[in-house]
Amino acid sequence: MTDTNMQTGQMSGQLAGTVLFYGKPEPLSVENHGGLGIEPAEKPYAFVAKSHIVPVTVTEFAPSALSYPVIFVGDQRQPVAVMGLRPDQNLFVGDDGLFKAEAYIPAYVRRYPFVFANDDTQQRLILCIDRDAPFVKEGGAQPLFMDGQPSAFTQQAMEFCNSFEQERLRTESFVGLLKELDLLEIREATFTPRDASGQPAGEAQKIAEYYAVSEDKLRALPAEKLAELRDNGALGQIYAHLTSLLGWDRLIAMTFARAATMPTAANA
Repeated sequence: MTDTNMQTGQMSGQLAGTVLFYGKPEPLSVENHGGLGIEPAEKPYAFVAKSHIVPVTVTEFAPSALSYPVIFVGDQRQPVAVMGLRPDQNLFVGDDGLFKAEAYIPAYVRRYPFVFANDDTQQRLILCIDRDAPFVKEGGAQPLFMDGQPSAFTQQAMEFCNSFEQERLRTESFVGLLKELDLLEIREATFTPRDASGQPAGEAQKIAEYYAVSEDKLRALPAEKLAELRDNGALGQIYAHLTSLLGWDRLIAMTFARAATMPTAANA
């Protein structure tokens, strides 16, 4: 079993794979990062501006649903919040590097530039920091270490990442339950062009394909299984996910509004 104690230091293994947003994650240690600190960022969430989906944990479905469609993607059926229709465009992060005031900011974003990585050799989690983060600097205003020990700021980051890890494991269990009950199906988000009077003016266009809970399969579950989902909280999260899918229309409207403000190329 992986030890989730909050630790810093050298890893005996190597970081494997890639993690969204993290360009150069390094195991945090006083030897290598003792002089580093965090500078106040002029554009704190600029690193999210080119990402149209962001992972969310199951306990974030309800607050995320107020802003974004929450869908499942990939072989692992990873739950994500959809923040744009184009891979390089986040409709909720402005040129000022800030999220829209009304938008929920997922914990995956809020933990940056810190992240836990598995040290498979010693079966533990190590706190890492992204050295590519522009606000991680030598002599930064918020030091990572004080007197050779993690600062209060770093301790808080460890605790946040530890909580996130627990939520990540809870999310894995939730997705595993959806798979076990065969509740997920492939869905499509579509857009139908309309004329000035609001009438359809063309064929429906597919803008996304994703996994979602099938309402028909959910209704077909035995009463005792539905009661179990209700009692363990999963049913509420499922309905938050389903309600969030109404947000596709909002994303389409926001995409058109963004396009209307963009300068058009001059005619040759």
